[in-house]
Amino acid sequence: MVCGTSGSGKSTVSRELARRLGAEYVELDALWHEPNWKEAEIPVFRARVSDAISADRWVVDGNYRQARDLVIARCDTIVWLDYPLPLILWRLTGRTLRRGITRQELWNGNCESAWRHFFTRESLYIWVFKTFRKRRAEGRAIEVDPEFGHLNRFRARSPREMRRWLSSCLLINERDPEFGIATSEPA
Repeated sequence: MVCGTSGSGKSTVSRELARRLGAEYVELDALWHEPNWKEAEIPVFRARVSDAISADRWVVDGNYRQARDLVIARCDTIVWLDYPLPLILWRLTGRTLRRGITRQELWNGNCESAWRHFFTRESLYIWVFKTFRKRRAEGRAIEVDPEFGHLNRFRARSPREMRRWLSSCLLINERDPEFGIATSEPA
């Protein structure tokens, strides 16, 4: 499970981790957002998540509390992207401009609008400012909460730390399907 503030790079890290592990990539945003940015009903969302994580190997990207219990019950590792706010805002700006200009479809026909994110109350910037401290507190709780004690936990404070950690991830050993992911803390 890869978590962090919007714009921190969860999708990028999750895709790369899934590729390295030969696992399914599960983007919770894709399961939550229906056409026209309508939010899924919670029972529908939970059923979608449950179905998506029924595979043997997967990497989940997202912070949705509505299904966190399902993911936590089946995952073995939590990666928390705890990057500084200025970096997140910089990345968010680049992503928003790129997606807005190219009209990149994200999920279920939905496209981001640069106008919406820069000039309306539905702005991702407003969302990031509202949730940054909350996400940081949630991440810190992951480090000490006994609920997560059975999990491997890694907190990346910078993209460099994240790259080091990713480079330390071993590919699945085909002779031992139970092997899974092995990591070491960055030096």
